Formats: sequence, C-alpha cells, structure tokens
Amino acid sequence: HPFSEEEVENWIKWNIENYKQYNHGLWAVILKENDVFIGDCGITIQEIENEKIPELGYHIKKEYWNKGFATEAAIACRNYSFNILNIKILYTYTTTNNLPSRKVAEKNGMKYVKTFKKEIYGKEVEEVLYSTVFVDIDKKD
Repeated sequence: HPFSEEEVENWIKWNIENYKQYNHGLWAVILKENDVFIGDCGITIQEIENEKIPELGYHIKKEYWNKGFATEAAIACRNYSFNILNIKILYTYTTTNNLPSRKVAEKNGMKYVKTFKKEIYGKEVEEVLYSTVFVDIDKKD
C-alpha cells in the first residue's frame, strides 16, 4: 500500500538503523540511461519465526516489471552479499500469491524453503521463504 508520511519516516529510520547496525541495507535502483528511480534492492536483516536472517529484498515500481530489472538488481545484491559481506546463506520472502517476486527469487538461484505466517501492518499474511547458499567455485577438494 502507499505509505503514509509517518510510515515513510519510520521506513527511513529503519533503513538508517540497518546501516548503523549491519553496514548494509537497501539501495536505490536507478535506470542508467535517464537517472529515473524505479525501486530499491538490497540486504536487510529480517525476523522470521523468531530468527534473524539476511534477506534479499527487491521492490520495483509496477510499470517497470517484466523488464529484468528486479532480477538484475537481485543477482547483483546476492553476489555482493556472498563476496563482500561474506554471507553464507541468503533468504528472500514474499506473499504466496506474489508470483512475479517468486519468479525473481527462482531466477536468482533460490529454492523454496517453506510457507509461514507473518504479521504485516496489523494483518496476518501467508508468506513463502526462499534461500540460496554461497558456493565457492574456486575451492579445491
């Protein structure tokens, strides 16, 4: 839903706290050819069933869906989380009926883990959790 002014302020504060505590968070997704802001993508720490996990989040304006922007941004953030942040397992979650986001997760190499319930804006919502693990292709056995 569109955020109220208070929700926007809380979201900005939450992002600032993520950077203070974890040294990462969400980044703007901007089209190079015309400097248009089309969404955000990045790594935040989320609480799922009382466990804090690194989550790859991506939010692209609807008019830019189905153009590969979410997938491109998600892959870049996944690689950053593995290669720079040294995260070994990365998660993403979305509502069960958000098929476009689920498709991005799968294109990003993520696999379905489970379905769970989460309270969002005072309503209980059924969500699906995906994950992927870091694989060191340079490691010799």
